[in-house]
Amino acid sequence: MLEKIESLLKEVEGFTAQNKEQVEEYRIKWLSKKGEVSILFDDFKNVPGELKKEVGQKLNLLKNKAHEKINELKEKFEGQNQQKTETADLTLPGFPSLQNGSRHPLSIVKNQIIDIFYRIGFTVSDGKEIEDDWHNFTALNTPENHPARDMQDTFYVNLNPEMVLRTQTSSVQVHIMQDQKPPIRTISPGRVYRNEAISARAHCQFHQVEGLYIDEKVSFADLKQTLLYFAKEMFGADTKIRLRPSYFPFTEPSAEMDISCTICKGAGCNICKYTGWVEILGCGMVDPQVLINCGIDEHKYKGFAFGMGIERITMLKYQIKDLRLFFENDIRFLKQFTSA
Repeated sequence: MLEKIESLLKEVEGFTAQNKEQVEEYRIKWLSKKGEVSILFDDFKNVPGELKKEVGQKLNLLKNKAHEKINELKEKFEGQNQQKTETADLTLPGFPSLQNGSRHPLSIVKNQIIDIFYRIGFTVSDGKEIEDDWHNFTALNTPENHPARDMQDTFYVNLNPEMVLRTQTSSVQVHIMQDQKPPIRTISPGRVYRNEAISARAHCQFHQVEGLYIDEKVSFADLKQTLLYFAKEMFGADTKIRLRPSYFPFTEPSAEMDISCTICKGAGCNICKYTGWVEILGCGMVDPQVLINCGIDEHKYKGFAFGMGIERITMLKYQIKDLRLFFENDIRFLKQFTSA
């Protein structure tokens, strides 16, 4: 047994490893319950009495040498790993499996609309989504018996006839006209609510951008040129517009604005109902009574206003046929829009 132990001591002292896996294999071979050292300790009972002291000392030496060699090699490889960690380049990009997020298509189009009007001097104004009746209806010339005030069309907060979820962002413009002196040139993007059945073409919540310009000597020609500029910037330089007479309580005269269909280029398709034109917004000159309601001199100042649905613009721009897709958070739909 002494010769066996001496041979194993030389093997332990000469052992080297290339990685942590080899160290673990070495530990199992020598120090596990079925390893070489354990086997020798099991055979120790068969050693003659006069040799037990010498063999026992050699066995303990072998065991200690094996432990020292394992610990030495473990420290070596742990030091190498620590050095690699300390020298790692933390500026490298993350794992390629991580995907970039995407902006919601409504946010993309809203930002484009804001940017277009910002370039011609319009500021952005925000307001609260819960409004009182006066700012949402009365100040905008909406009669007491107007259908828009009915509960089947408007969400009243806690059934309070004086507090509503705003039906239009024109209420923000009322606050602006009350708080600021002309000239005023602002747009008001935001979410609005109407009590409508949800379908591919309608929803109980949607987004608007409404614009207001008040100054001396403002004319309908100024309104037309502003909207023509917007249409060409949003839909392309070849886009044409047309204005059709309409009615809104807060503007007079009022008009609906159509653009030449971006899908068929005016030839006629199911999107434009084969007319070559698609309606995108309402507009008109601010009614003098609205100026009076807001404390503005109607004899000195004139103004125009317009309002458009962001969903409608987005559906035209990206050829989306179902309004409900904007609110369902389906990742298959949203990931089509790259983050800007």
